[in-house]
Amino acid sequence: MAYPVTNEQDTPELTPAVQWLIAINVAIYFLQRTLFDGIPGMLGFEVRDLTERPWTILTYMFVHAGFLPLALGVYGLWLFGPRVERAWSAASFARYFVFCGLGGWLFHLLFTRAGLLVGASAGLYGVMLAYAMQWPDEERLLFGLVPMRARWMVVLYAGVDLLGGIVSAGPGTSGVAHFAHLGGFAMGWMYLRTTSSIGSVERLRERISHVPDIPDEAPRVIPRSHPNPRPRDRERPQEIDEIVARSNAAAPSRQALTAPRPVRATHTRTEELNLVLDKISQHGLDSLTRDERRLLEEMSRRLRDD
Repeated sequence: MAYPVTNEQDTPELTPAVQWLIAINVAIYFLQRTLFDGIPGMLGFEVRDLTERPWTILTYMFVHAGFLPLALGVYGLWLFGPRVERAWSAASFARYFVFCGLGGWLFHLLFTRAGLLVGASAGLYGVMLAYAMQWPDEERLLFGLVPMRARWMVVLYAGVDLLGGIVSAGPGTSGVAHFAHLGGFAMGWMYLRTTSSIGSVERLRERISHVPDIPDEAPRVIPRSHPNPRPRDRERPQEIDEIVARSNAAAPSRQALTAPRPVRATHTRTEELNLVLDKISQHGLDSLTRDERRLLEEMSRRLRDD
């Protein structure tokens, strides 16, 4: 099995569909070991059951031949399932799991036909494929040792099962339903390619998450960044402070402006300067008109000359 490299998914939170699938598998195995040891024969699939007990097409994927297959299946669902289910929905995830399980049954029927088919591996392999297609570059530790990206891990699993299926087709079969696993892969790939449902909600969220909300207002040109101030502009704050100080000493009382407006020509130069200084204090240097800037520079030169 695979283990996460990072801590992001070390403890995946169980989602509803994954929780129910795990609970059903564990409950059936508990009943099998305590009360009804004949459950695998009752719920597992054999070719002769196709007409006699057709429900075994579905029930086989919730029965396990031993504790190790159950543990590996439960762990795989816990590790890969919640993130896929959160990207879709509980109902979509459950349908997909069953669909991949039916793919395992179909491949077993077409290529093996012998023996009892049990286990949730076909559905689990479909979930692994969905995970790898949605997050192909996320790394996992294969058998807790070898770091491997999800996409290559799926390719490796499929290759091993294909080889195992070919070997098990001859004398002395291993009893592992390799072709059923490949059926889960195949049906999962077909489902994902035809429906394009994998991560659609999550991809949409990723596309729009970086777009800020724009309030309803008239269109305006907003520069991406302010240019660096010129050396002369960086000296202006000191000149302005000096002008403000001398102006306050000469005319201590003046009325503040409530909104930006150009300087009227009927005012004296001192009054005009006071209005310009008030405008700067309230709205900043960028609010000045060309004439007001010219007045400010003229008064600044006079102060330096004095």
